[in-house]
Amino acid sequence: MTAAEPSLHARRVRRAPQRRPAVTRRESDSPWQVLRGDWRTIATGTYTRMNDDRLLLVAAGVVFYWLLGLFPAITALVSSYALFNDPATINGHLAQVSGMVPAGTYSVIEDQVGRVLANGQTRLGFAFLISLALALWSANGGVKAVIDALNVVYDVEEQRGFFKLSAFSLLFTLGALCAVLAAIGLVIAAPIVLARIGLGNLVAVAIDYGRWPALALMTFGGLAVLYRIAANRPAPPWRWVVPGSVLAALSWLVGSAALSYYLANFADYNATYGSLGAAIGLMIWMWMTAIVVLVGGEFNAEIEARAGRLARTEAGS
Repeated sequence: MTAAEPSLHARRVRRAPQRRPAVTRRESDSPWQVLRGDWRTIATGTYTRMNDDRLLLVAAGVVFYWLLGLFPAITALVSSYALFNDPATINGHLAQVSGMVPAGTYSVIEDQVGRVLANGQTRLGFAFLISLALALWSANGGVKAVIDALNVVYDVEEQRGFFKLSAFSLLFTLGALCAVLAAIGLVIAAPIVLARIGLGNLVAVAIDYGRWPALALMTFGGLAVLYRIAANRPAPPWRWVVPGSVLAALSWLVGSAALSYYLANFADYNATYGSLGAAIGLMIWMWMTAIVVLVGGEFNAEIEARAGRLARTEAGS
C-alpha cells in the first residue's frame, strides 16, 4: 500500500453505508423512544454490526494491550495502598473482592500483590513512583486499543494527531487510576467514620450487600464516560450513551459471575495448560470484558443510527 492510499480502516469507514442495513432516518428525543419502537430491529442490527466489525477478533487485540498494562497497574495501586496500610489489611480487603472475579483471575492478581508486598514497607514508596510511570505508559496502550476499537464500532477514522491522542489517552488512564484510588480511600475512611459515630456494625453489612451495587454503579459510570468521549466523533448527549452502558455493565456482572461458576465447577485449565491455567482463565475473563464493552458501543451506535443521529454518508452520495 502506497502512502497515498487510505488505510484498511479508512476504506471500511467509507464502505460503512453499504455494509450496514438501511436505517430509518428520524430525529428522536430519547434513545428509549427508539428502543420501544424498534428493539427487535436494533437487536438484529447490533448483531450485524458485531459480525461486520469482527468484534471478537478486535476484542482479542484489546486484551493483548490490557495484559501488558495489568501488572504495572497492580504494582502502582498496591504500592500506593501499602503506604497507608499494613500487608494484613491489604490482604483482607483483597479477599473481599475475590468473589467478583473468576478464581484463576483472582489467584494471578493475588500472586502479583504478594510480590509487591514482599518488597517491604521501606521500598514501597520508591516502587510506587517508578511503577506509576510505567503503569501509565503501559496502561495507556490498553486505553488506546479501546479507543481504536470504538472507532471501529462507530465507523469513524482516527484523525487526532499522535500527541493529542496520547495526551487524551494518558488523561483517561490517569483518571481511571485516580478513580480506583478514590474507591480504595473510601474503603479505608468509611469504617473509621462509622466507628466514630457508633455505626461500626454497618461496615460488615455494607460490604456484604453493597459491594455489588457499588461495583455496578462504578462500571456504569466508567462505561458512560468511555462511550461518550473515546471515539473520534462529536460527544453525544449523556442520555444517548446510557442504554449501552446499562447493557454492558449488567452483562459484565452477570458474565463475570457465570464465568466464575463455570471455572470453579466445570473447567480445569490447570489440567490442560499446567502452570498457565490461571493465566488462561485471566485472559478469558478479560476477553469477555472487552467483548461486553464493545457490544455496548455497538448497541449505542445502532440506536443512534436508527434515530438519525449517527453522521454517516448515505449510500451513493
